[in-house]
Amino acid sequence: MEYFTILLPLAMILFFSKLLSIGSKRIGLPQVVGMLIVGILLGLIKLIPGQQIFTSFTLEGLSFLAKIGVVLIMFSAGLGTDIKQVKATGFSATVITMLGVIVPMGLGFVVACGFNGGFADWSEETIYTNLFYGVILTATSVSVTVATLKELGKLQTKVGTAIVSAAILDDIIGVILLSLIIGLSQGDGGSSTGMVILYTVLFFVAAVGIGLLFRWLFKKLERRYPHNRRVAIWSFAVCFFYAYAAEKWFGVADITGAFMAGLMLSGLSESPYVDRKTDISSYLIFAPVFFANIGINTDFSGITATIALFGVCYVIAGMLGKVIGCGTGALICKYKAKDSLVVGVAMMGRAEVVLVCAQKGIDYNMIDPAIMPFVLILIIATSLLTPLFLKLLYGKTRKSEAQFLDGSGEIVLSSGQDSVEDHSEDILSPGKFENEMIINKTGEHTTVFERNFDNVSASDKSGEAKDESSSGENKGE
Repeated sequence: MEYFTILLPLAMILFFSKLLSIGSKRIGLPQVVGMLIVGILLGLIKLIPGQQIFTSFTLEGLSFLAKIGVVLIMFSAGLGTDIKQVKATGFSATVITMLGVIVPMGLGFVVACGFNGGFADWSEETIYTNLFYGVILTATSVSVTVATLKELGKLQTKVGTAIVSAAILDDIIGVILLSLIIGLSQGDGGSSTGMVILYTVLFFVAAVGIGLLFRWLFKKLERRYPHNRRVAIWSFAVCFFYAYAAEKWFGVADITGAFMAGLMLSGLSESPYVDRKTDISSYLIFAPVFFANIGINTDFSGITATIALFGVCYVIAGMLGKVIGCGTGALICKYKAKDSLVVGVAMMGRAEVVLVCAQKGIDYNMIDPAIMPFVLILIIATSLLTPLFLKLLYGKTRKSEAQFLDGSGEIVLSSGQDSVEDHSEDILSPGKFENEMIINKTGEHTTVFERNFDNVSASDKSGEAKDESSSGENKGE
């Protein structure tokens, strides 16, 4: 078979992926949705008798490019991880993440048990399969959430920071669980289980140890070659080395190695530059091929009534799992009920990582390929519903507006709220003087309040609030 036969399907994938990615973005969906739809539509060509576009040879070539793509996607995910932000939120992010992993994983496991041999089959193979269905639901993508919170002016709040930090931890824990379950499923049970766990632990120890050495070397390189392509090229070399070592020497999934490589190189001064170069290399060719390849190989013929019912329950479990788990975690951390619901809804989104996990499950024959259409439904549903619910939840807060101080020095709110604590999310920053605060910025209107009533002038004690826009000395606060 001539090599050039792969060039036509490759050209079709890249051209139509770009068109539908733009369309997906314009209607508020992740671009990966457009790429997946392209793959599904192009996959229909396989049904044409005698077609020479998607042959066994070209499909094998596309599959190879897709495997490179998934490695680069996970490397980029690791590079984009901000460990410092996680440290800043600390305890709350950890609690939210743990429950945000345990609950959806548990619900996914229960749903899988109900349709995969019932609750009577507790064989090792079945347990690992059902657990893997649960692991897929642990993945979170907050790209749509971040965009929505930015639009609402809530990204830099306590809640917004907790959401982003929890999403970062979520990816790390999800990748670890995925690698562990894949490793255990490939063993023979008994003593091999202990060896799998040992090798997994050794991998992460080695990844961190060698990673610290790489960080030291790259700090020297970036000082000598700032914004130089050789730094990006050597970063790619580290990525592929980690991916190879993970799979070959430790029996850990290659995507885990790629993610750890990105994680160890994150936070350096050149990390954003390397990430941009990764995006160019990945999303120019490899990522579109990966997502389109999933669509091309999606088998709708395997969807039975039972699979359809399982898929619907699975999607519901995926959505409710994050809302319940992360929301409960926020409540435990003393967040208000409304803020806890915001956290749960914000963590509901799914995108690239869930597809990577699901595809790995198919590659290792751990899950039914017929579940893939429902994974796509999960991505689309959460991408549409998450921003809608967030805007509804924040709607009342944005409409409320503080009016005046009473004689006790308390802020009285026109919306009928009892205290300023009810508008804690709207507090932007301290005022110019120690007793002032800026509260309730809605559109172009920002009001400055004096918290100590003794410092309010006689003219201001009439009950009217001071507007920042009318105070020359407070401009720009």
